[in-house]
Amino acid sequence: MFNAQYFRTFITLVETGSFTHTARKLEMTQPGVSQHIRKLEHYLDKSLLLRHGRRFTLTEAGRRAYDYAIRLFAEHEQFRHGLDDESLSSGNCRIASPSSIGLMFYPFSLGYQQVHTGLTISYNLAFNADIVQDVLAGRYDLGIVTDITRHPDLDHELWHHEPLCLVVPTDFRGNSLNELLALGFLNYFDGVNNASQVLRENYPNDFRSISHFPQKGYTNDVAVVLDAVARGLGFTVVSRPVLETSPWQRQVQEVPLSVPVYESLYVLTRRGTELPRRYRQLLDEFREQRRNALYGYEAPVDMICEESSVQR
Repeated sequence: MFNAQYFRTFITLVETGSFTHTARKLEMTQPGVSQHIRKLEHYLDKSLLLRHGRRFTLTEAGRRAYDYAIRLFAEHEQFRHGLDDESLSSGNCRIASPSSIGLMFYPFSLGYQQVHTGLTISYNLAFNADIVQDVLAGRYDLGIVTDITRHPDLDHELWHHEPLCLVVPTDFRGNSLNELLALGFLNYFDGVNNASQVLRENYPNDFRSISHFPQKGYTNDVAVVLDAVARGLGFTVVSRPVLETSPWQRQVQEVPLSVPVYESLYVLTRRGTELPRRYRQLLDEFREQRRNALYGYEAPVDMICEESSVQR
């Protein structure tokens, strides 16, 4: 029969190198320690120790049993602490988001995990519709989406805004809508929506529909759409994290906008569930870092007002 205490005794014996010291450390008798080791060997049907008088060395099975026992108790501790919803630095964070924010949020999460080593980050990059289904099915505890899907089992909370960027090839010298029209549009999943918002706000007298623009290409992965822009094939509109993390950042240029436009990001959870505090801390620290990077220590007043109006 499996007995975790036998493995605990075995770990202590290997680390102390002495039956006497193990007995003292575990407040057992020395025969009791020997009995635990014999029962563990019987359970595994393998010899774990080669005895040399009062000394011993590990067999190959003993080395593997020790490695397994270390992993076993480490996973146990992680699981135990993960059950504590109040813990800020342990447990699993299961998050899904679009690439538009995930390209920056996922690396931030990994750095956060390096600081809080009791955490495990499980991150999935997906489209909005897939994120909704993942949260509903319980595959992820928290989703970040760029639009709201009305569903009786879901709650949405406005979380963060990222600027949208009009991006053109480096040799593009135009600034009118007709010149953009001549250049052509490079589309991606959600590209039409983002481009329409930016062009409508910044060319209100001229813009009618993105459908009037020749589409010069499409990719379902926003992370690579700037490759096409860098090659001079057209323009696109992406969120700031996509531009800042792109390997083609220096091979394209951003057109200054007279009217800033933002991509809204919402936190998606199952209705009636209360997420552990570690999620809120992770979200808040990333948002604070982004605000400082984008606006300095003060976010735009209208954004603060809009976000503070959402119930936490």
